Amino acid sequence: MSSGDDLWLLAMGPVGATALYWALYRYYRNTDKSHAFERETAVQAKPVTGSDTKIREVKGTQERRIRGDNVRAYRERV
Repeated sequence: MSSGDDLWLLAMGPVGATALYWALYRYYRNTDKSHAFERETAVQAKPVTGSDTKIREVKGTQERRIRGDNVRAYRERV
């Protein structure tokens, strides 16, 4: 082998690694297949409905627990 063939063989390592990295990046990121959320998704704003009615007030740390907490049954919806 001449020195030109050796240099070509040595250059194949970094070139191959770069090509593999680029191919995996494109495959997992799907950069060419993603959509533009701002242009393609229409969200219509509506006026806020409801009211802020004060129910009760707890001052200080008199109560040890918050009513309706899910400490014991944490998989249950609150």
